[in-house]
Amino acid sequence: MQVKVLFFGVIKDMAGKSAMSFDLEEGARLSDVFERCQANIPGLPQFAGSIALAVNQGYASSDTILKDGDEIALLPPVSGGSPRIAIVRDVIDTQKIVAGIKHPEDGAVAVFEGIVRNQTRGRRTLYLDYEAYEEMAYKQMEQLAAEAISKFPIRDAAIVHRLGRLEIGETSVLIAVASAHRAAAFDACRWLIDTLKRTVPIWKKEHFEDGAVWADGEPFPEQVPAIEGSRSGKPASTHK
Repeated sequence: MQVKVLFFGVIKDMAGKSAMSFDLEEGARLSDVFERCQANIPGLPQFAGSIALAVNQGYASSDTILKDGDEIALLPPVSGGSPRIAIVRDVIDTQKIVAGIKHPEDGAVAVFEGIVRNQTRGRRTLYLDYEAYEEMAYKQMEQLAAEAISKFPIRDAAIVHRLGRLEIGETSVLIAVASAHRAAAFDACRWLIDTLKRTVPIWKKEHFEDGAVWADGEPFPEQVPAIEGSRSGKPASTHK
């Protein structure tokens, strides 16, 4: 069977073209196509953690089984963006992101990982589902990183959040902060995750043995406009 792969933004520049076609075996998955693309496009592997995948104009996971004639798209972070600020659907590669943020002038890199645990308030958790208002979430994450750099004596910050189904032990959110000194890195890292939890529009659904619920989160901060009378209502995000 044959599929067509479309490229946009920085990926199109790296490929030197807007599309490629691949012949695949029956039963091939989206991950197989991405592997073929990485083999054909120099520089693409370093962006792997920040690329979203789509099939026939809908976001899709890497294990999606493809059909003849499918149209696939490799999507860089919205608004161009940086690989250090990303919303992804595949496993977050912590080591790659931390290695990418380090510079010779750094004396410290502080890292926070939000990890899916196997229970919540005594109920056994099977898996989690994350969803987001993606365009807004990405912009909010960019703004948080920029604010952290201006607020704390740090050099750089990376924020990566994963969406979709996450299994026990997998990383849902990664924050890495690079600075000359450890105190600033620790302070900025904590501020980033605490602020992200309260302001970025990402939601978590917890799946248990006896049902599923959207997790309760934290109230919006006062500076976030809310519908009159709803300040004590549900928050923007519900991370760990």
